[in-house]
Amino acid sequence: MRKNLSKSEIKDLNQKLKELYGLEEFFDKKAVVILSDDKIIIENDVMFFTREDKLIPTLKQLLKNNFLKKIAVDMGAVPFIIKGADIMRKGIKEIADNIKEGEIVAVIDEKHHKPLAVGIALFNSEGIKLQTEGKSVKNIHCVGDELWKNSSSGGIPK
Repeated sequence: MRKNLSKSEIKDLNQKLKELYGLEEFFDKKAVVILSDDKIIIENDVMFFTREDKLIPTLKQLLKNNFLKKIAVDMGAVPFIIKGADIMRKGIKEIADNIKEGEIVAVIDEKHHKPLAVGIALFNSEGIKLQTEGKSVKNIHCVGDELWKNSSSGGIPK
């Protein structure tokens, strides 16, 4: 299903983004915003997707404006993360303060600080810091996955 959002639907979407991420008037009311299945598209770029009723920014959106709290990983973890692996405590180098359990976070590399993945924190910041091993973040979108490959083609698989 592909549908252009009305001005009132864009207003509601902006309100939701403000509540979730503190974003003010993210989408211009005059913009052509398209809802296609679980993706929100503007100018042929997938900006957000939904998973388990959560509105989540794509990595391509985060490359433009990374407004999520960040967890930095060592360079040795990068090849695993971009293949879809969850983020393990051993590979984490830096953890943003005030992350809540279940919050959407950006996983960045420690060297270039570029987003590699979007994930769901399995613990709050303090809980992750107290971990000595195990999974800390569930990887839900990463560089190289289908959403990444299709996010500049209107979300339609090539």
